[in-house]
Amino acid sequence: MTRPSAYLDHAATTPMLPEAIEAMTEQLKRVGNPSSLHAAGRQVRRVVEESRETIADALGARPSEVVFTSGGTEADNLAIKGLYWARQPRRRVLLSSVEHHAALDPAHWLAGSQGAEVELLEVDAYGRVHPDTLRAAIERDPDDVAMISIMWANNEVGTVQPVRVLAAVARDHGIPFHTDAVQAIGQLPVSFAASGADALTLTGHKVGGPMGVGALLLARGLTPVSVQHGGGQERDVRSGTLDAPAIAGLAAAVSTAVKHREALSRHLTELRDELIERVRQAVPDVVLNGDPADRLPGNAHFSFPGCEGDALLMLLDAKGVECSTGSACSAGVAQPSHVLLAMGADAAAARGSLRFTLGHTSTREDVDRLIEVLPAVVERARRAGLS
Repeated sequence: MTRPSAYLDHAATTPMLPEAIEAMTEQLKRVGNPSSLHAAGRQVRRVVEESRETIADALGARPSEVVFTSGGTEADNLAIKGLYWARQPRRRVLLSSVEHHAALDPAHWLAGSQGAEVELLEVDAYGRVHPDTLRAAIERDPDDVAMISIMWANNEVGTVQPVRVLAAVARDHGIPFHTDAVQAIGQLPVSFAASGADALTLTGHKVGGPMGVGALLLARGLTPVSVQHGGGQERDVRSGTLDAPAIAGLAAAVSTAVKHREALSRHLTELRDELIERVRQAVPDVVLNGDPADRLPGNAHFSFPGCEGDALLMLLDAKGVECSTGSACSAGVAQPSHVLLAMGADAAAARGSLRFTLGHTSTREDVDRLIEVLPAVVERARRAGLS
């Protein structure tokens, strides 16, 4: 398969690392259910448990705290629904207003069908939750807060949250704190123990591993109610036959990404800063969204005045540049990004945004290609918007 001219959408999914491909391929040659007691099953079980240990070691957790899932969405659902149910009759669920829909939608489902009271925490113009905002929300009725979920780093604008401080606020009140660290692992230093979080979400395909596998790190003593029932394979919290090849690939990807994180972070930061500067030169009225400094190394998110983001995306795609909009589409109708709206942007700016994200395969040539075609693409999108 020919690589795209410029793949700038690593936040959506990043190419698999060679180490993950090798680990996964090796396990695909084997047969056995990790729950079986015969020799083949025990061999596969050993792969699963060694992978659990590898992930725990890389992320500052205990192996017993690693619960395998089908990915980040399932992990977020398990944390939010499961902890809410486990903490009933408490009804309040606190989330940042810029969470991924994998966290927002389970919470709103709880509100619609389970009697939860969902409160979305305000963010500043960079998309950051301030500890005082969380503290004030808790103290309105601390005994009725079931759980708190605030992502480690935003998937759209890249702003990094003060997770350790926020988790400490939750701990002061004895409230479970969950963080979606899907975007952070491999780009930021992530330690489950040091963060103070009670639950943490990760997924394979954002760190160079396979799609369809992830994990929820759960602190000892924390037992959410199961979302799905069956064999109870994972601590009786999550049921389902474990995908040993995918788990092996996940472990290899997490281990490799964490091992090389510092070098990759330096490379991405330099490349991202160059991309930002050159985009600003090419389109002088462009607006950079998110924290200008405390952001993910590989994230550059812009609003282009006078443009529709989906038009920009398709025009860039036709020129061999692949990226994402800052909006979600429903039934073919572009909706303003809830993240940008929460940050104070107007609907037009929220619709006219693009996210460029870098990863382990990114090069200066990718940036060169973007800058080569961007001015003409923006001009054409603006003409289309006026017609």
